Amino acid sequence: MSDAPSGQRVISGATALVGVLGDPVRHSLSPVMHNAALAELGLDWVYLALPTPAASLAEVVRSLEALDCRGLSVTLPHKQAVAGLCVECSPLATRLGAVNTLVRRPAGGWWGTNTDVEGFLAPLREQGFSGRGGPAVVLGCGGSARAVVAALADHDLGLGRVRVAGRRPEALAGFLQAFRGSPVPVEPLHWQEGEGLQPALAEAALVVNTTPVGMASSQDPSAVERCPLAGPELEALPPGSWVYDLIYTPRPTRLLLEAAARGCRPLDGLEMLVQQGAAALRLWSGRAEVPVAVMRRAALAQLQSP
Repeated sequence: MSDAPSGQRVISGATALVGVLGDPVRHSLSPVMHNAALAELGLDWVYLALPTPAASLAEVVRSLEALDCRGLSVTLPHKQAVAGLCVECSPLATRLGAVNTLVRRPAGGWWGTNTDVEGFLAPLREQGFSGRGGPAVVLGCGGSARAVVAALADHDLGLGRVRVAGRRPEALAGFLQAFRGSPVPVEPLHWQEGEGLQPALAEAALVVNTTPVGMASSQDPSAVERCPLAGPELEALPPGSWVYDLIYTPRPTRLLLEAAARGCRPLDGLEMLVQQGAAALRLWSGRAEVPVAVMRRAALAQLQSP
């Protein structure tokens, strides 16, 4: 992109494409975040949200390669399906069965990897989290939980074990297969109606919500009042523990409001979004340094806009 006389950046005939695939995806903060970074780096690229129904995923991925797209982010519901469209995947993406970043291979085709682990870990490390031998409790065993559990189980955060809470025993058992033999043991927690998580939460050093409960929804304005933990479960949270909600709309979520009121340390998922995006941009651009602060400011400004 070049600078117009007015100072507005314009699309030129040489502008290259990067973007995000998902369905839905028009709500994504990634375009504003990445385009701010691209402008700062002086790259003649534009980052677009590319709504992609599941039935069209393979065709879209092939077509974007033919159009010389420089790289792609992948979000729900395609993180698992897109792995099968890659010529090659990173060991981490293969283990998780989930890809959130596509990088062009010099020999053709896409290389798939997963930057969610790096994004999840960044704010914990930056703020000095240490589990001090205590356990982590991860709420949910869906796609988002895969990267979270890999981060907690494979990296030294001082945790004694990771306990994964799921409502469907068969899904939970299948989820745990990928984490056998992890440096930090990973254990199941059966999260059934009427069977609270109080004992596990009461000793947790870190609680992570990977479920969508409490996320803002244009279809259901009351969704923001919901919380993944019931009253007795919230009361079990020990003061001083960390509570990390991957949701960042609203800011703060009901879970984080309740946790802060109990003296817990709250973290939301905005920094994870920024950091996983920065990791992807490094891969696409080959730049060792990208403007993370610019990306963060752009995402925050978009969230705060009317």
